[in-house]
Amino acid sequence: MAEKKNILTYKGLQDLENELQDLKVNRRREIAAKIKEARAQGDLSENAEYDAAKDEQRDIEARIEEIEKILKNAEVIVEEEVELDKINVGCHIKILDIEYDEELEYNLVGSTEANSLKGSISNESPLGSALIGAKVGDVVTASTEFGDFKYKVLEIERSNK
Repeated sequence: MAEKKNILTYKGLQDLENELQDLKVNRRREIAAKIKEARAQGDLSENAEYDAAKDEQRDIEARIEEIEKILKNAEVIVEEEVELDKINVGCHIKILDIEYDEELEYNLVGSTEANSLKGSISNESPLGSALIGAKVGDVVTASTEFGDFKYKVLEIERSNK
């Protein structure tokens, strides 16, 4: 079975590459120093600092592995090439929540980059998947576990504007 492609914007790709570089170069060096310092304190069987440093090292290595896997299966969306006649990954959108008469703005990104607190929603989320392919003026319905919600598409722009 083919592995799932990780859809990334160019900015998302850069952010992951920078994080990977920082983890491999800086964080590995820092944690090695912590482990060395904790080892120097003697008995490792009751050394909480050593255990904490080893746990942190495992977390760092797991994150490195996770990022490398994401990058290996990455499909980068070039925002400059995104068509603006309909919503797709790489778009910045303004929508109207019809029930609450509230305007909302989001960047539509792949699931790897999604962070609703920063205004980025996944193309795989209920709202994101409902919006894919919609045009300005369309009303879409996002079905969630809390019910169906209707949104009207107001604007579509490039997310890297």
